[in-house]
Amino acid sequence: MRVSVNGDIREYGEGTAISDMVADLDLTGKRIAIELNKEILPFDQYVSQMLKADDQIEIVQAIGGGQDDSFTIAGQKFDSRLLVGTGKYKDMEETRLAIEASGAEIVTVAIRRTNIGQNKDEPNLLDVISPDKYTILPNTAGCFTTEDAVRTCRLGRELLGGHKLVKLEVLADQKTLFPDVAETFVAAELLVKDGFDVMVYTNDDPIAAKRLEDIGCVAVMPLAAPIGSGLGIRNPYNILTIVENANVPILVDAGVGTASDAALAMELGCDGVLMNTAIAAAQKPTLMASAMKKGIQAGREAYLAGRMPKKRFASASSPLDGMFF
Repeated sequence: MRVSVNGDIREYGEGTAISDMVADLDLTGKRIAIELNKEILPFDQYVSQMLKADDQIEIVQAIGGGQDDSFTIAGQKFDSRLLVGTGKYKDMEETRLAIEASGAEIVTVAIRRTNIGQNKDEPNLLDVISPDKYTILPNTAGCFTTEDAVRTCRLGRELLGGHKLVKLEVLADQKTLFPDVAETFVAAELLVKDGFDVMVYTNDDPIAAKRLEDIGCVAVMPLAAPIGSGLGIRNPYNILTIVENANVPILVDAGVGTASDAALAMELGCDGVLMNTAIAAAQKPTLMASAMKKGIQAGREAYLAGRMPKKRFASASSPLDGMFF
């Protein structure tokens, strides 16, 4: 016979007691409460109460308060709002340890020519940062033309077995590594038409960010400052404007230097932060990765809490009424 348990239809045989169902669900001995056909079923009746066809059963337990604070990119939910890169570490082990300490779920990788003839025992990055554990985000780092960026994304898709999520960046010059926004528009349009889910690096320009959203990018990633500079967010009001006008996730990308920079991005309402050099170039990368994780969490909580308004003059914390002198 068919019964509904927490909204799911399950099959049980005639003569099945509620206690048997609880055992089948591996809930024996757990602190639960059961509602049977919208009536509370006392615990001492679990053994004697038999299931009937079409019974509606709700089983509840106590959980911590609060709301799910995950965010979604291209239909996939993520709990960590810190995204990290894999470049500039001294070795694969340091890479692995830092990424683990960061708590990141999305990890960016560059696509480069394989080293033909390399030692067969030399570790591959994807052996250390497994696609089974992380969402791997191929990026077009180092691309200065639309053609190179599109080719790189297609190779990344092939490398990862049809993976559609990519990070697009088309750079303007070697010195600043600022995005070539005009080329980025063209590349984004081509990739979206080719079925890619595009997360796109751009200037902290609200107009450019909105156009990239309109093109169909699944996330827009304005820079905080030049790539690898560690200068932090230079134009917070631009970032705030981008966030306020967006209907897709906004993630700060490039220029973060320390945990307070990450916290500020989150306090502005960004959905996440992508960083590499800030962690890899720290004296203790693993410790910095842990600090960045905490900075992201603190900034997000501060944003959700709603900060007090700024005031020009002092406002006493304790009332002045009732003073005894």
